[in-house]
Amino acid sequence: MNMTAAMEARTNKPLTACTDQEIYLALLDIVREQSAARVRPVTGRKLYYISAEFLIGKLLSNNLINLGLYDDTRAALAAAGKNLSDIEEVEPEPSLGNGGLGRLAACFLDSLATLNLPGDGVGLRYHFGLFHQSFKDGVQNELPDPWLTAHSWAEKTDTVYPVELAGKTYSARLYKLAVTGYEGRTNTLNLFDLDTIDESIVHDGITFDKTDIDKNLTLFLYPDDSDEAGRRLRVYQQYLMVSAGAQLILAECAARGCDYHDLADYAAIQINDTHPSMVIPELIRLLGEKGIDFDEAVEIVTKTCAYTNHTILAEALEKWPRAYLDAVVPQLMPIIEKLDTLARTRTTDESLAIIDGDDRVHMAHMDIHFTHSTNGVAHLHTEILKNSELHGFYQLYPEKFNNKTNGITFRRWLLECDPALTAEIEKLIGSGFRKDATELEKLLPYTENVDILQQFSAVKAQNKRALADWLHRTQGVTVDPDAMFDIQSKRLHEYKRQQLNLLYLIHQYHEIKAGHLPATPLVSIFGAKAAPAYTIAKDIIHALLTLSKVIAADPVVSKYLQVVFVENYNVTAAEKLIPACDLSEQISLASKEASGTGNMKFMLNGALTLGTMDGANVEICQQVGDENIYIFGQTSDQVIHRYEMGDYQASQWVEGDPNIRRAVDFLVGPEMLAAGHEENLRRLHDELVWKDWFQTLPDFNAYVVRKGQALSDYACDPLGWRKKCVINIAKAGLFSSDRTIAEYNRDIWHLGE
Repeated sequence: MNMTAAMEARTNKPLTACTDQEIYLALLDIVREQSAARVRPVTGRKLYYISAEFLIGKLLSNNLINLGLYDDTRAALAAAGKNLSDIEEVEPEPSLGNGGLGRLAACFLDSLATLNLPGDGVGLRYHFGLFHQSFKDGVQNELPDPWLTAHSWAEKTDTVYPVELAGKTYSARLYKLAVTGYEGRTNTLNLFDLDTIDESIVHDGITFDKTDIDKNLTLFLYPDDSDEAGRRLRVYQQYLMVSAGAQLILAECAARGCDYHDLADYAAIQINDTHPSMVIPELIRLLGEKGIDFDEAVEIVTKTCAYTNHTILAEALEKWPRAYLDAVVPQLMPIIEKLDTLARTRTTDESLAIIDGDDRVHMAHMDIHFTHSTNGVAHLHTEILKNSELHGFYQLYPEKFNNKTNGITFRRWLLECDPALTAEIEKLIGSGFRKDATELEKLLPYTENVDILQQFSAVKAQNKRALADWLHRTQGVTVDPDAMFDIQSKRLHEYKRQQLNLLYLIHQYHEIKAGHLPATPLVSIFGAKAAPAYTIAKDIIHALLTLSKVIAADPVVSKYLQVVFVENYNVTAAEKLIPACDLSEQISLASKEASGTGNMKFMLNGALTLGTMDGANVEICQQVGDENIYIFGQTSDQVIHRYEMGDYQASQWVEGDPNIRRAVDFLVGPEMLAAGHEENLRRLHDELVWKDWFQTLPDFNAYVVRKGQALSDYACDPLGWRKKCVINIAKAGLFSSDRTIAEYNRDIWHLGE
């Protein structure tokens, strides 16, 4: 395709005379046309991947890459004096997800289409996403994150499904967003919304009337659930998603010849975490309306549905008070009661019941009882589920449990966000890795070639300069690109332990003040949002922002140490940070991170991992070898044992270790109090001293030592460091979402074409 002619035909003017907006809209039209040409009919089973989040990021460049139009487009624009990156700036980032759960769902949709497997996403069309994060006076502020425009990738349809909530019928409007794989087919992300949503009801940041369902239902992802109205709103949202989704599934299957009794021959439904769990009773209810009795409906739904568990954290295994469901979805409660009764015939273990003695409905329990597959998302995570957290269920249904280690769409996280590295790799091993990520292993013979290692170093230096320029332009921050870039970018949660990194930075501040200079200057970069109601997480952000001011004001320390917190971390920011990273922080408390996918993106882009033996870190370590990763801290068995014993007292660690005491007490010392807010700093200090639920302190010294080793290796043996980086790139192929999806299809879905 002649891209110059194609764009000019749609703008009716020479490219040189076009605005960036005009070019973007022309490319949007071209991509839609080309994507539509790759839609294929479905035979056999089709997947419906239901998820509360799809963190799809900006789509233009990714779609151009997948359609084989990227290079020609970039060249055509360059010839007209235009830059594709400027065109990308016109596109708003879709506010449809937050963290790893949503990004994984987006990667999975891409891989399904790439592998020519029929599989669509089902979710909600949020107007404002989670929120737009800004920092004012050293604290996180939340504002709406609008992204919907007249020209959106998600196109409105005439399809509307009735959804009954609290006795009132709502009309769920379907929007379709095309998902085109790399040299593959086009599938669809189906998003539901209400025509009655009123964005103007939001005021004072992200405050709105949580009871006005007609106007608020799809405003925000994960509405603040610190009060009962917020918690009920989440139930409203989840049911809208699964009811409209279930109706879509049945309608599509019927159009292909399904008589509902054979639904499992036409549809595979993946329940992504517990947010879509109500699809089980909803499908049973809808099948009942089609004349299918309860027992057969249960059998059909069990054969059709599968469940992915993403966490062992109790807060993420949703348990809804029965009163909420009685109020919001009364039509489901008789079915859930019957499912609970049926589950109780299979086991006498009360802890495996769907409705417990406190009248709470356990969504994960319903998922495990009435699906045919329950999978974890990393080997360690799955083993913990089987042996500990879900052991009773594993004893009851050993055949249902399996592991599917997460993966990433490496084309987006390499080809799109790191073109310089991609070009270097292609010079050495060709382009086969674009389709088969395991071909990256062809890089291994080059790890002893000094000239090639230096070329990889040059690419990394170029990416670091690009990040420095971006930070200066967007954040007003100046960083030294010759320093080591240490990055922790992920959702702000205590189990991910940004607070451990914080204590390390305080420790380094004191060491530099004492004349113990580090082997190399360090720029420590954070990107993270804290849930609006998660007070301690927001306190950690405040402490990091305050510390950054304290360090910046010190003429000695600031030469060697800098803390940067990126505002409103999203996919766009990730695409800037990841290629520039030297050291990737993956320091969650062992046993708590199910998998992680940031660790995979960083290693693919030539960063080394500093991490605990948690989640997919375990498998990364197995792939690259102990010598090419920086592992520290307690094992998962040690952590679990400590919890079981219940004998951990953080205050004893503070009292018994002068380095820990110095770092913790500094939070409420004169330097920090002068630069920050005592309330926030005192609360975090007390949390670490008296609770520290995620065992930050026992891992502190090991973390300091191992991070120090990483800095020393980086500074003293740059070629050895780069060799480790190239080995990580070469071994990243296992973590392709193409591999993950192929395993899901082989073991669970058995999709048609």
